[in-house]
Amino acid sequence: MSALDEIRAERLRKLALLEEKGINPYPNRSARTHEIGSVLQDFETLSAEESAVIVNGRIRAIRKHGGSAFLDIEDGTGRVQVFFKKDEIGEELFSLFEETVDTGDFLEVSGTVFRTKHGQESIQATAWRMLAKTLRPIPDEWYGLHNEDERFRRRYLDMLLNPEVASIARKRSLFWNAMRSYLLQKDFVEVETPVLENTTGGAEARPFETHHNALDIDVYLRISAGELWQKKLLVGGLPKVFEIGRIFRNEGMSREHLQDYTQMEFYQAYSDYEEGKNLIADLYRHIAQETFGTTSFTIGEHTVDLSSDWETYDFCQILQKEYSIDPLTTSLEEVIAALRKAGIEKEGESMSVERGVDLLWKKVRKTISGPGFLVGVPVYLEPLAKRSEQNSAVVERFQVILAGSEMGKGFSELNNPIDQRERFIKQQALRDAGDEEAQMADMEFVEALEYGMPPAFGFGLSERLFSFLMNMDVREAQLFPLMRPRE
Repeated sequence: MSALDEIRAERLRKLALLEEKGINPYPNRSARTHEIGSVLQDFETLSAEESAVIVNGRIRAIRKHGGSAFLDIEDGTGRVQVFFKKDEIGEELFSLFEETVDTGDFLEVSGTVFRTKHGQESIQATAWRMLAKTLRPIPDEWYGLHNEDERFRRRYLDMLLNPEVASIARKRSLFWNAMRSYLLQKDFVEVETPVLENTTGGAEARPFETHHNALDIDVYLRISAGELWQKKLLVGGLPKVFEIGRIFRNEGMSREHLQDYTQMEFYQAYSDYEEGKNLIADLYRHIAQETFGTTSFTIGEHTVDLSSDWETYDFCQILQKEYSIDPLTTSLEEVIAALRKAGIEKEGESMSVERGVDLLWKKVRKTISGPGFLVGVPVYLEPLAKRSEQNSAVVERFQVILAGSEMGKGFSELNNPIDQRERFIKQQALRDAGDEEAQMADMEFVEALEYGMPPAFGFGLSERLFSFLMNMDVREAQLFPLMRPRE
């Protein structure tokens, strides 16, 4: 029997002892009067008045001294010391405590607030009750879980042992709610759109496929937060809409990429990407300030300040300077040569001008700190944005560039049904030729455009922004990243 098995067997014995004494080790409710955080916040008043309190919490440490014991308990709002003394709680309760209670158990403690001779804020226990008996010991608080695989699989333990992990959950909530409140204050309507789709749209990505048994059809998990659906809502007369929801992309994993993650997209009628730039810069500053209390960040090797003036970067000018190719006129041979020179290894038979130019850009992008807006992207890289009125070969699209990566994308939405149909057909041809990330032709969306969609600005960002501002791997910034099953 392993050491862990022995500990579990001993705790099962203590559980049985509680039940033998007629004590429910997992009661339905507690008589708590105060959170620990509120006890600590109002400690001086409660102590002066010798107030009686009832608190709950998990035992994080036990220190026994003959007929007394000191416990550290925490409830998620704070941690406080509890003093158990046989003379105060009675021999029966004290003996039961010694016989059945372990570190990690959840207790309800009744007592009075006081400060020890050493100045420690404490509660003098007058009674206690088991709320949840634990069967496994929490790993040592100082040693913790250092194996990444174990940390992600048992994130609840990682959270108990590392306060920074617990702060991820709180900051994620602040992050998305800062975004939500900002948009609601500007009269956007929050909507929910389908996760299961007949065709995917709104991005270039390989989708997950599944089968809908009730309808007996194959469907896809969405790859965007309802872009085409939200634009149909603009057709239907809603001028400002947004969605925060989960999306799914069946692609590779990296520091910046996951297969299922949260994304926000919004669409604003009677606006364009130039007008949208000021809105987005203000939104990012608001999110940063509300979530982190600052607009200055160190992200990898980059230092960025969102409160500074945002730069503008021209896509074609950058690639001409770096690789001596013009993305608007280059040939496949020139692209392949540039890829080889840049050290980007890709199979020639699966390469296209579109894919190659995108790969070249992604390499040089890593050197740009930002914050700024990338503009002047060729039409063939963006099938859903309007052409520029100054140069019809590029679209009115910008990407937010931050710390060498894309941190959001917005554009003047294409509302010309004829142009949209032609671009979908070209994307479908790429897909039919083997490009699994090319967009599917959604002719039902084209039909909606034929009823008329107002000019609009659309924008989307994902939780990648959160992970970058946290300066951590995107998997680390998720609470429960997907893991392979144990073998």
